[in-house]
This record gives sequence, C-alpha cells and structure tokens, in this order.
Amino acid sequence: MKPRRIILVRHGQSEGNADQMEYSRTQDYKLNLTETGREEAKNAGRKISSLIGGDGLHVYVSPYFRTRQTYDEISKSVSQNVTQTTEDPRLREQDWGHLRHPDDSKLIENERDEYGTFYYRIPSGESGADVYDRVSTFFETIHRDFSKEDFPENVLIVTHGLTLRLFLMRWLHWSVEMFESAASPSNCQIVIMEKQEDDRFQLVSELKRK
Repeated sequence: MKPRRIILVRHGQSEGNADQMEYSRTQDYKLNLTETGREEAKNAGRKISSLIGGDGLHVYVSPYFRTRQTYDEISKSVSQNVTQTTEDPRLREQDWGHLRHPDDSKLIENERDEYGTFYYRIPSGESGADVYDRVSTFFETIHRDFSKEDFPENVLIVTHGLTLRLFLMRWLHWSVEMFESAASPSNCQIVIMEKQEDDRFQLVSELKRK
C-alpha cells in the first residue's frame, strides 16, 4: 500500500556543523550531534507526531552517528507509531574520502561550486551523480516495501542535506539545473511529499533557493 506521506528530515546540528575543525580529526560518519542538534531533533519529533496523529510510520535512516542520534530523539515522540525501522547505507551523505583540514575542504567546495555540485567528484570521494545513483537503487527497496498490504500511512527518512536534495531530484524528476538551484535544508528541517488523487507524490514543503 502506497503511503499517504513521505517525510524527509536532515539530521540535527552536528559537531562538524558547529566546528569545521572536527572534519580534520573525526571521521565524517562518527560526528555526533551537539546539544543544539539534539534539541532540534526533539522539536522535529514533536512536529512529526502532530502531523501523523495516530497513523503508522515506517522509518529509514542513514547509519551515520548523527542521523541515528537524530532519529533517537525523534523517536521519543513517535515510537508508538513506528511499525519498522530500517538502517540503509545508501542514505549516507556524500563521501568526502578522508580527513581534511577545513582550508582544504573550502578549496574543494569553491571548485565544486564553479564546476557544478552534481557532476563534480570530490578527490577520493563521490560526485553528486554518484549519490544520485545509489539513491536510485534505494528506490527499488522502498517500492517493494510499498507493495506490502500492511505498509503504514507514513514514511520517515532521516538523512543528510545533499542526499535529501538528490532524493527529491530522483523522485520528482528534477533537471540537473533545478537540483543545482535548490539549497540544502537546514538542520532538522522537515520536508514533506504527499500523495495526490492521481497517486503521485507532490512536494508540499518549500525549499530555499540558492
């Protein structure tokens, strides 16, 4: 059964968001939420609980520490709704390859902005197109899940800024140019797609533009 609603959430503020030097000494996947990030996630949980009421919720989450911690805080408000939780590595953030000093990362970001985020491949890491491809394979999983008779009314996906945008690009058939014009959501921003009468999903949340 297709869900009525797909809810996407970027993780809360991480140690890397708060202090860029963390990227030079901590592996990206090991970055934790800050206290601010945990509060953002708790607030997101309360909003999601209000949105779905008593309806069921199937959760997919990136395995990075900050996304799992974000879901831990969200779940305090929606645990009674959750029918299943699935960790999926395909929902992880764009791979930056290895530890880097923030000054080196800034040079790469500037070069990527000039070249184009979708096509630029980070040295020893991934391009946006690489992330798009693995998100596309994730769609095979969720569509199989949607075909189950007892699938709940709501989906929650806890992921990362770039991955979230590429999910929307793939689902809504955005052009590369449209993807490039969309800014990443803020920490713990809730992005909602709702099923319409024609059985297709429409983005009902507003994303900032660059």
